[in-house]
Amino acid sequence: MTAPVFVVDHFDAGRGGRYVLDGPEGRHAVSVKRLRAGEDVVLTDGAGRWADCVVLDTEGKDRLVVQVEAVSEEPPEEPRITVVQALPKGDRGELAVETMTEVGVDAIVPWAAARCITQWKGERGQKALAKWRATAREAGKQSRRVRFPEVADQATTKHVAALLAGADFAAVLHETGAEPLATAALPASGDIVLVVGPEGGVAPEELALFTEAGATAYRLGRSVLRTSTAGTAAAALLLGRTGRWS
Repeated sequence: MTAPVFVVDHFDAGRGGRYVLDGPEGRHAVSVKRLRAGEDVVLTDGAGRWADCVVLDTEGKDRLVVQVEAVSEEPPEEPRITVVQALPKGDRGELAVETMTEVGVDAIVPWAAARCITQWKGERGQKALAKWRATAREAGKQSRRVRFPEVADQATTKHVAALLAGADFAAVLHETGAEPLATAALPASGDIVLVVGPEGGVAPEELALFTEAGATAYRLGRSVLRTSTAGTAAAALLLGRTGRWS
């Protein structure tokens, strides 16, 4: 079992120094995980910088005192994989973010597609976006990542088209008349952008705009996946084929 991961804003101790993990993360470490002296933990800023630490002591119910053994920097993965996720219904959005984080996606872009039933507007939209970001953070910790996926602001269709135009490999998951993603020629580096449509599928006018931007329609297989699982399945396929899961 690998060491549990906790998120910090910054490191103020170098190798051999002491660091006090407090606040919500400290409370979780002490009162929920019940960590004790001698156990290993990892502290990370979620942006690739992390430290191997050993627990020295606990103070009260929310302070974990650790010794920093080593500080490292994890470089960004290549190729970078961004999933544009159409807004699912209910809590399926958080499910999609959770599982895509676990498999290793680098960025997630919420997309207000034409056929989305769910709409993010005003304060409700801000709360939904905050939930996605909190889910990515927690799933990053759970899956022992030290570089968490970025969850962007909600994108319009024009914004998605711009992302596709700038990608080294641009794909739109589509049900029929599409090439298999399993045999597509993939870049060894650069940016891969994958669009996952809503339950009703990508609208014809959206697909036309994305195709004009340089994207190609691809299919995963014979079965039709829900929007909340399609991105995870496609990302896993891409991670395996690009060697990132080697």
